[in-house]
Amino acid sequence: MAYSFVVRDEGSSVYAAVAGVLLNRQDWKSVHKDSRRFNVMFGERNRLPYARLGHEPGVTQLVNYYRGSGCLCRKTSLVHVLKGYCQRHDIDPFQWIPPSYEVSPNNFDSSTEDVSSLKAMIQRKRQQKEDEREKFLETYHQMSENNLGDVWIAKSAAGAKGEGIMISNSPKELIDFIDNQKQSHVLQKYIENPLLLEGDRKFDIRCWVLVDHEYNIYLYKEGVLRTASDPYNPANHKDVTGHLTNHCLQEALSPNFGKFEDGNEMFFDQFNRYLQDTYQTTLEDHILPQIKDIIKGSLLAIQDQISTEYLPYHSFQLFGFDFMVDDKFKVWLIEVNGSPASAQKLLPALSEAIITMAIDPLFPPLEDNKDDDEETQFEKLN
Repeated sequence: MAYSFVVRDEGSSVYAAVAGVLLNRQDWKSVHKDSRRFNVMFGERNRLPYARLGHEPGVTQLVNYYRGSGCLCRKTSLVHVLKGYCQRHDIDPFQWIPPSYEVSPNNFDSSTEDVSSLKAMIQRKRQQKEDEREKFLETYHQMSENNLGDVWIAKSAAGAKGEGIMISNSPKELIDFIDNQKQSHVLQKYIENPLLLEGDRKFDIRCWVLVDHEYNIYLYKEGVLRTASDPYNPANHKDVTGHLTNHCLQEALSPNFGKFEDGNEMFFDQFNRYLQDTYQTTLEDHILPQIKDIIKGSLLAIQDQISTEYLPYHSFQLFGFDFMVDDKFKVWLIEVNGSPASAQKLLPALSEAIITMAIDPLFPPLEDNKDDDEETQFEKLN
């Protein structure tokens, strides 16, 4: 018996690698992207035909995204979701994310919006209703007066690669910046005391997280630090390559890109050695337990609204969770990516592990394709 898959997204390196592994198996074949009879769809995140999935007689269908998971992947809705979940469970959301507030432009020009789009109108109404600039100003002054720092960062709702960002200690400058944009932003307390690497450089941590069709949450055991090329200078908020660890910015703007780590990537084993040599601690001692708690809580926060338990098809999804660590080893969730790329070094093993955990349970492999000695690289969190 042969299983089949369709590829509707040519842009995902991870799912392209997964499809390549399946093709090398005797029991899988690729079918045309418009075929209705398939077992697995590797689709485009924002253009998936969810309504027609699961209706082919006798065919179990699995798709590589959860419908609605984008609410964790847009910066404003991430804040909204986590605040709501934490409030219902009597948890302080600002133990997971730095103090964060949704702010919409005051001078929004309705002529730039497609008024025929009901979705856009509803979103705009929600943004206007939930504008939190007054709460931001109140928190800003409280924290400043209590010597808890006065630097904040404005991040656009759907910005990527460092776009739509401003770092400042002036609340007026931050709000004026947002008021001259065309979309909502998050105003978030900037982590002024980050844990630094050799050369006084910042970093963030990318963790890969898999949610299978039964909503089991798995953390990939290997992760990567995306590192800055230049020293962190808290007095200079315009120093992009000292403040923002985005690879595209670092490679484009810093002559020191790749000087400390190949491709500005440090993997967990090297980071662990740094922690042991410099701080006499390890990832497992202080950092990973916090990461696991935040990942689990974030995904449980949206389980009820995205689960496919009662739908005619199944979903799985790989997420990229990005964290920062301060100099007291407190972990902070910065953002979530719903279609993450993989460090090239990890891609082959990650692809195999995704198949093992997310695809094989629904579509058992032939005996010839089984590897009984294979140790999973995913750790179950729930």
